[in-house]
Formats: sequence, structure tokens, C-alpha cells
Amino acid sequence: LVGELATRLSGSSDLYQQNGRLPINSVNFVTCHDGFTLYDLVSYNSKHNEANGQNNRDGTDENLSWNCGIEGETDDARILSLRKRQAKNFLAILLLSQGVPMILSGDEVLRTQLGNNNGYCQDNPLSWFDWTLTEKNGDMLRFVRQMVAFRKRHPCLMRKSFLRGNRSEGRRFPDVAWHGMRLNEPLWNDPDAQLLAYTLGAASHGEEDLHIILNMSERSVKLPLPPMPDREWYLAVDTSKPSPEDIAKPPDQAPVATSTYLSSGRSVAILESRPGAGVRSSVPA
Repeated sequence: LVGELATRLSGSSDLYQQNGRLPINSVNFVTCHDGFTLYDLVSYNSKHNEANGQNNRDGTDENLSWNCGIEGETDDARILSLRKRQAKNFLAILLLSQGVPMILSGDEVLRTQLGNNNGYCQDNPLSWFDWTLTEKNGDMLRFVRQMVAFRKRHPCLMRKSFLRGNRSEGRRFPDVAWHGMRLNEPLWNDPDAQLLAYTLGAASHGEEDLHIILNMSERSVKLPLPPMPDREWYLAVDTSKPSPEDIAKPPDQAPVATSTYLSSGRSVAILESRPGAGVRSSVPA
């Protein structure tokens, strides 16, 4: 359910708030040293631990993974593109979540263990860090670096209290507003919903408000953007776009041309608000 996703994005108040703890007590991760690497998470449906000498009996069978259509290594450009997009989606969502993000070393360059989810016994290239990946997958490394920088300049992604939907004096938006196909109408009661959008109000003076779209379906959808009479939305991130268009620093961001945004299937899009600056190139709706 999208409601469960919203709870995790918000710092897991259901787990921590009752005991007086804060969002910072939530350590968030997609992968860790046990289990698949991030790239294997999007490349294998099943573990492949034959090299461990236990007839593939060791390691968990519950990987919660999807191979994007082909098991393991492939030369299919369409599959490889989707895998990279899914990896970007996972890391973007991780770095957009309230709490403390934890990234498995090597995920930023798509390190693989060839489907081995229990590589502790492999002191060889299967478990070593391949430094050539920093060049081979340099576009992924660039994306992760810029997502980390994006998070660091947005206090609204590192709040000290749980999101409540409250608006502070002088702010354009509440700390969070949830949306679905329509503004302020999240699909909490739809068990088949594959879309969650939300707006994060600035947490400090001078910070930009954020509007985030998580499209987990296979189809593109045109979604309304929250109106701002005195400002415009600028596109910061869209994981469906090829590198280097997938993420842009503020000086390079283009404004969204209209009051809607076309969200591609299986993508994360992030928009930042700032004052308009006259005529310039725009992102079409």
C-alpha cells in the first residue's frame, strides 16, 4: 500500500514515536552486507550461491528482488536501461526519506556479486570492490553524488520531528501534503495504487519547497502541480531521463512549462520551487 510507503518515507513514526524517539532513530537502507547488492536486486529473481559449496542452500530465499525481465547477465539494452533506472529509483527514495540513510559500498557504481547473496566466504573478485566500475558506471556515481548533495542542502529531508501536515507561519506549504492523481487526494484506500506524490514545505528560510512524484506503475501519467502564484517549479531530478539529464544542480534546472508534469513509468521526479526568471528553456508538461 502507498500508505506504508508514505510512513517509511516519513521516518517510521509507527515504530519510533510511541517510545519518544525521533525520525533520526530510523536507519534506512535498501541493501546491506547480507543479501543482494543493489544491482543484483534488480538483476536476479533468485539467489545464485552455487560457488559457496553448499548446493545453493545457504543465504536467504526472500530477496524481494526483480530481474527486470531476464535473469542475470544480459546484453539486452532495454533490460539494462530499466535496471539502471530502478537502481536510481531505490537510491533516490532512500535519500528522500526522513531518518539516517545507509548505502552499501559499491551500490553507487552498480557492483554485482552475480546473484550471490551470501558472499562472506568469497575472498576473490566476486566480493572485492572493482575500482574500474567508477568509470564504467560513472553516470550512476554522478547521480548518487548529486543526490547526496541534494539531500544535504534540503533541511526538509532531515527534520527533527515527525511530519504532521502542519503549516508554519510564513511558509507556503505545510511540512507535508500527500497527493494521488489529484492534489491532496492520496490513494490510501486503493490496494492497487502505484502512485504517490507529495509536497514538502521548506524547513528553513531560503530553502526551496519540494514536490516529489513516485510513479511505480509502467505507464506515464500527467499530474497536477501545487500552484504557487509567485514562484515556479524547476525540475531537479527525473530518473527516467538519460544521464546527465537525470539530475541537475540549481543553475542548470529548467522550469516546468505548465501546471502539470508528465511522470514516466517506473520513475522518481523531484521539483524545486523558486522565483521565476523570465523567458528561458522549459520542461514540457
